[in-house]
Amino acid sequence: MRAGRLRRWSSEVGLGARLALSGGREGLVRTALTALGVGLGVAVLLLSVSIPGILDGRHQRTDGRDDQHIGAAEQPASDSSVLMMTIFSSYHDRSVNGRFLRPEGAHPIVPPGVTALPPDGSIVVSPALADLLASPEGALLRERFPQPIAGTIGKQGLSGPNELYFYGTRGDLAEGDPGIVRLTYYGSKVNTNPLSPILLLLVVVMFVVLLMPVAMFVAAATRFGGEQRDRRLAAVRLVGADTWMTRRVAAGEAVLSAALGVLIGFGLYFGGRPFAERFELHGLSVYAADIRPAPLLAVAIALAVPVAALLMTLFALRRVVVEPLGIVRKATARAKRRIWWRLLPLVAGAALLVPLFSTDKTEQFNVWQAAFGIILLLLGLATLLPWLFDRLVGRLGSGGPVSWQIAIRRLQLSHDSALRAVNAVAVAAAGTIALQMLFSAAQAENTVRSPADLSQARAVVQTQLGRFTTAHDQAGIEAVLRGTHGVTSVQSYRNDYGKPAGGTDDQYLEVVVADCATLSLLAELPSCADGDAFAVDPKSYSQPGMSGAVDATALGGKEIVLSSSSFTAPSRLQPVKEKRDPYGSWHEGLLLTPSAAPPVPADANFTSFVRFDPAGLDANEYVRNAAMRLGPTVNVSILNAMNVDQTFASIRRGLFAGATVVLVLVGLSLLVSTLEQLRERRRTLAALAAFGTKRDTVAWSILWQTALPVALGLVAASILGLALGAVLLQIVAVDVRLDWAGVGVVSGIAGGVVLLVTLASLPPLFRLMRPEGLRFE
Repeated sequence: MRAGRLRRWSSEVGLGARLALSGGREGLVRTALTALGVGLGVAVLLLSVSIPGILDGRHQRTDGRDDQHIGAAEQPASDSSVLMMTIFSSYHDRSVNGRFLRPEGAHPIVPPGVTALPPDGSIVVSPALADLLASPEGALLRERFPQPIAGTIGKQGLSGPNELYFYGTRGDLAEGDPGIVRLTYYGSKVNTNPLSPILLLLVVVMFVVLLMPVAMFVAAATRFGGEQRDRRLAAVRLVGADTWMTRRVAAGEAVLSAALGVLIGFGLYFGGRPFAERFELHGLSVYAADIRPAPLLAVAIALAVPVAALLMTLFALRRVVVEPLGIVRKATARAKRRIWWRLLPLVAGAALLVPLFSTDKTEQFNVWQAAFGIILLLLGLATLLPWLFDRLVGRLGSGGPVSWQIAIRRLQLSHDSALRAVNAVAVAAAGTIALQMLFSAAQAENTVRSPADLSQARAVVQTQLGRFTTAHDQAGIEAVLRGTHGVTSVQSYRNDYGKPAGGTDDQYLEVVVADCATLSLLAELPSCADGDAFAVDPKSYSQPGMSGAVDATALGGKEIVLSSSSFTAPSRLQPVKEKRDPYGSWHEGLLLTPSAAPPVPADANFTSFVRFDPAGLDANEYVRNAAMRLGPTVNVSILNAMNVDQTFASIRRGLFAGATVVLVLVGLSLLVSTLEQLRERRRTLAALAAFGTKRDTVAWSILWQTALPVALGLVAASILGLALGAVLLQIVAVDVRLDWAGVGVVSGIAGGVVLLVTLASLPPLFRLMRPEGLRFE
């Protein structure tokens, strides 16, 4: 008996699956639209659960090649050790890093991705760097690295396919030279510092905001073709099926469409992976092999989507009485939506988030509690929006243009399909507004105004004389920099650190040597001539009572011990006030003109303030090339008005990349939903055309039908988004500031998406508005 019932049920479910694939072109198009909608969402969900694999792959490779063994004991030379010089550079805002090596034995260690060290004087490069150096775009960078290219670095030695990295061999590296360290092994486990509470909350909100609209769109896509489904079920009733049989038939159709969508989603995901290496989003590039979903999560997605389709179908049929003539639902008045249960998610979400309020910016919070609270609040918006829309469209009159009347009447009769897609837009908008408020607060805390004076310098070049530098004094350094294309002026100073003779080890004193024009950038000088000597008055220090700082005004005529020599300070020292230099640094100690200074040591340090026209083409790159001509260890700092924390910058890149994907999905979801509605109403559209309705009238009605739900969703999303943003700022103890600019940007983007969707739906709309559409079999 039970076995027979199971066989009957399975046959009824199978009938629903066959109906999804039968019915001619109409049935296939309906199933294809549903499967495509589900497939788009599944592909994005698979991409989201692949993020741990992407990060794990990058971390394994970067940890495996790590050579910055800070704090490790110094090792003696051996048959496998190498001497290493680290190179950090940049080209067109892309990092270009590398290492110069010299083997100390016959069997030197080699970095990951390299089979053997290249011949002396040559380099091996990443594939992306090889392509750049060989292209006209990389001509300036090729001047910086003219060494012959002996090979390429393998995948295991790179963080991503578009990383610009190299290894080179130089036979002139020697132990004890500045910037030279001995390396005996590669690899380490880097212990990263935990994220600050505001950055941690930013990451949590990013994942919730970016993934919830995707999940909602998948749920909405499983209900495409609802009206035609009801007509098919009425036909099933006509041949003798009862109510429960029709529901099982509907379930079979929904599950098959969702299963096909899962297959399409997996196909899009795995088919698109090989193309991922060609793209770079905000500085992030990934290897295709790293884009792999966590197995359990992938299985969960594959099973959850058909189950969700089944539940959504049964939920949609709960108030539908399918009769043989299929007219019961259309003839009955729409039941009034109840509001009490729609408020429960909002109340539950607030109950989870309010206890997390803090007055300490450093206090950690429960990540899962915050995530579930945000999910419930956004879910509350999705459940409340249909109730609000019912109240709105019910009060709209019948006046206005014909296009407006058509749109309003359509929305009054049936707006569920429109709201299902708009729900995802509203949730994305609300989350984005809250995210923007939190992002602005995080940006304020992690982005600070640079102390540099860009009117005095655009770049700072720091040079330490040695065997690797082509210049051997200040004049030589300045000659190279002044001869650089676009440079208008160069001012340099030499500095060293020491202490008074007989002083303690915790005392320090800076000694700066420069001409009067340059010294005037470092302190407020009363007057200056060559031979003068100045001492910074401790009363003018930017940080009074600095530990270890020596009172330079009391050092007249006393012996000063420097790092490599000693000298007697001038007996007459003029006290001066401290002033921030163009780089943003302070100088406490002795400021000497050349005639009053000690001899220049062989390893002297020079700092040069370089001024150039920032509007000049590739001005930064010319300065970096000049620095490389001076020597590979010369450091260049391009000055900016703002300094951004690198961790925050990485999160920002991830946010922009994820938002781009979700924005594309939102647009596609609206387009697929609009096309599905047009297809279901093709006979109505054909009838309007037959009665002489103009095409532009119908096109405007489609715009109103899309724009009105989106407008209501945006109003509700703005209110909830601002409230959610205020709650999140309270959690991280940041003053609440309403971000009206963020609301305007989100609303503008949503309006642009609606306009683009309408334009994209016009060609199929015009094809459907033909008298042939009245034919029906």
